[in-house]
Amino acid sequence: MAIGKIVKGIGGFYYVDADDVIYECKARGNFRNKNQSPLVGDNVEFSINENAENRIEKIFERKNSLVRPPLANLDVLFIICSLVDPKINLQITDRLIAVAEYKNIEPVIVLTKTDLDGDYQKYIDIYEKAKIKAFVVDNTDFSGADEFKDLMSGKVCAFTGNTGVGKSTLLNNLFPELELETGETSKKLGRGKHTTRHSELYKLCGGYIADTPGFSSLDIQRYDKILKEDLPQCFREFREYLGDCRFNSCTHINDKGCAVCRALEEGKISPSRHSSYVAMYNEVKDIKEWQQK
Repeated sequence: MAIGKIVKGIGGFYYVDADDVIYECKARGNFRNKNQSPLVGDNVEFSINENAENRIEKIFERKNSLVRPPLANLDVLFIICSLVDPKINLQITDRLIAVAEYKNIEPVIVLTKTDLDGDYQKYIDIYEKAKIKAFVVDNTDFSGADEFKDLMSGKVCAFTGNTGVGKSTLLNNLFPELELETGETSKKLGRGKHTTRHSELYKLCGGYIADTPGFSSLDIQRYDKILKEDLPQCFREFREYLGDCRFNSCTHINDKGCAVCRALEEGKISPSRHSSYVAMYNEVKDIKEWQQK
């Protein structure tokens, strides 16, 4: 038996990195009986068979996993947002941040295409106020790209975002040896072509970095719902106020005596972040815990 990490899964085959050797494996059939499916990022035990297929025998306990992108055991999620073509959608961005917080993954915002629109400081201010790291990258000379490279050292990281925001282009600039396929944004559809078709981990910076398939605005609404009881904790700028509300049942929307709403009125919480919270709350307010499973 050997132990390694799944770095790619495609067509029912899983590619496992063990001491810098990649093994092609199939998963044991009993995983399906347990309603388990191996994910890129899983740490696994596998058998090496010279005259037969290598087989994944065991999936070790995950510290977290995401449905979209389908990855396990992440430390950092880089959320790539472009200022134009497609324009940043704050609700989608905040939804991804909330999911990362819920899964105990550090969210980091990266703003791209600042050469096409220099009006990015308002977004930096929103996320700095929310105590979330935010970086800007110029697409012509990629100034700013190295500033967040240190955050990747020794970590398992993923780059995710709406289709066409420039994830693969950014990774190619940081790590030219990857030579990832990139594509222009479709003028007809107003969104990028899906140049990345599956999630894959690359061994870089003493850890692993994933490029992931892009998604449309509609896709993100179908995955990783957070129950209303857990949602306030997923907005980190709310946390210091949550114990100060007048009522324990406070929804933090427009309740009397709400400390979060008071902080919003005082400018300590950005209106766009609170609006994203309200939108997410309204989606899940009637969902019970047993319905999530």
